[in-house]
Amino acid sequence: MSFEKFALNAKLIAGVQSAGYTTPTPIQLKSIPPIMEGRDVMGLAQTGTGKTAAFVLPILQRLMAGPRGPVRALIIAPTRELSEQTHQVIRQLGCKTQLRSTSIYGGVSMQGQIKRLHDRVDIISACPGRLLDHLDRGTVDLSHIEVLVLDEADHMFDMGFLPDVRRIVKRLPAKRQTLLFSATMPEDIQILANDLLQNPLEIKIGRTAPVESVSHRFYPVRMETKTDLLKDILDHTETDSVLIFTRTKSRAKSVAGQLDRSGYKAISLHGNLTQQKRQQALDGFRDGRYDIMVATDIAARGIDVMGISHVINYDMPATTDAYTHRIGRTGRASQTGEAFTFVTGQDVSLAHSLKKTLGDKLAYHCIDGLTIAMPTVQVDAPGRNRGGRGMKPQKGNGGGRSFSSPKSYESRKSRPRSLPSAGRHSWTH
Repeated sequence: MSFEKFALNAKLIAGVQSAGYTTPTPIQLKSIPPIMEGRDVMGLAQTGTGKTAAFVLPILQRLMAGPRGPVRALIIAPTRELSEQTHQVIRQLGCKTQLRSTSIYGGVSMQGQIKRLHDRVDIISACPGRLLDHLDRGTVDLSHIEVLVLDEADHMFDMGFLPDVRRIVKRLPAKRQTLLFSATMPEDIQILANDLLQNPLEIKIGRTAPVESVSHRFYPVRMETKTDLLKDILDHTETDSVLIFTRTKSRAKSVAGQLDRSGYKAISLHGNLTQQKRQQALDGFRDGRYDIMVATDIAARGIDVMGISHVINYDMPATTDAYTHRIGRTGRASQTGEAFTFVTGQDVSLAHSLKKTLGDKLAYHCIDGLTIAMPTVQVDAPGRNRGGRGMKPQKGNGGGRSFSSPKSYESRKSRPRSLPSAGRHSWTH
């Protein structure tokens, strides 16, 4: 099926063609028609499946009829990067329509945003905090909103934005179309959807798990040898762009600095950077000036960079949902990708949960001298887990609950850049 089947305006079809879109993705196929009919929609799909275009195209179609000038569509997203990315998708797909969009987020000049808002703007893509600043100042008028989109709603909950979202919604017309899109749907977001959406059509594409085109390796490792392991993997793996995740801002900066001093073209992305430096880092990663980006979870949403062949979790994420979002940066648009995760003793409980989710797509990998035997989860009594305490390296079949690991692994993309020494790579069993 082609995009012409949606009966979009010819100017939108021109925008679709100029963007290089050919065949709608499953979330687009199921979402675009009911959104064009005016229904509230709750869309749940894995990252990298085309959710942004799924709501942008029908919004543009709707706004082409009616007045120009008042803000008629509002898209709320949790991060600056995602707001800016959505704004760019609107500009790209709507390039022939003369509809105007702007992005609103913190970390940049308020006055510059006020100036753009005084121009004729039809669509705003915004982060909650800065949008509330504009509402409190009276520099934005949302009284004409016809469509509200909550993008990556689960991440807004994680970041504590839901009270802000509810404050914004109170400023909107009660009669509107509301769309909610996310990669995961925890109970709290389901409650929000029930409050804000009217008789929504629920669309679910696939499982709320990492995309099928990504394979997964876990490396059991001690904290103090993570950086040596990382450099070894980068030296012996054929990669395109690599996105590395750390748990803290200081560690992202530190790891990127160590890689840069070792001759890698690496840059960091984290919340302590100004918006200008964050954008410079993203632009450099997109255009190939940097092969490696080391980032905190701020980059788990909003980085839409094609050609990321590997995601490496230098630090294990906090939840299975966070793992899904991180890994969603590779294997996008049906491409293949690989996810490497460093697992320390304190990460074993989550590693076990991910093992159950990923199944045969996960292999534990060992590199002599750099990794350790996979720790076990010690169990005090049935149904009771001691969590991070009592974990020790696996020895034979003794004590605790261990992980079964595949005895072989076939990499989809990763090939040695140089032949490793005999016996260097092995598998834990």
